[in-house]
Amino acid sequence: MEPAQQSIHKYLVVRCKEGDRRAQNELYRMFANAMFNICRRMMGNEEDARDAMQESFIDAFTKMHKLREEITFSAWMKRITVNNCINTLRKRKLDAFNLSEEFDIPDKDESWGNDDFTENEAKKIMNAIDHISPGCRTVLNLYLFEGYDHKEIGQILSITEAASKSQYSKAKARIRKLINQEE
Repeated sequence: MEPAQQSIHKYLVVRCKEGDRRAQNELYRMFANAMFNICRRMMGNEEDARDAMQESFIDAFTKMHKLREEITFSAWMKRITVNNCINTLRKRKLDAFNLSEEFDIPDKDESWGNDDFTENEAKKIMNAIDHISPGCRTVLNLYLFEGYDHKEIGQILSITEAASKSQYSKAKARIRKLINQEE
């Protein structure tokens, strides 16, 4: 992030802590698209994504006094958003993870490849992601898009590292199957 952007974020956070609604609106405007994209990938549909994003901003603005380093607002906001998505999925009591099952873990992580995707191929992948189980989708998003490792995902979701790896493997296999069926 550019130093000028950091200064702007810091200024806006300080103003938010003082109750400035315009500063809240400006931070919302700056981060809404990025947070919506996180929510959309994790929640599986736009309506739930919008609800999760709105809830995340409400949480952030009501808990702004807890933010110690004003410069870290973007990372803090991202963490709130990811946690809200996970909590929403948990509240729905979706049986995303069956911890009593045996986990079939691949010997090594398969590569998705470094090919450039066309817009049409990207849409196919995103559509397939929308049609996998919430548990697999959550792990896939946290690992692939948010950059968490399997140990961190296990801690976040209260599952084992092995369960995270298994869900990720299942997600990739299911996505491949859905894309092949479509073709």
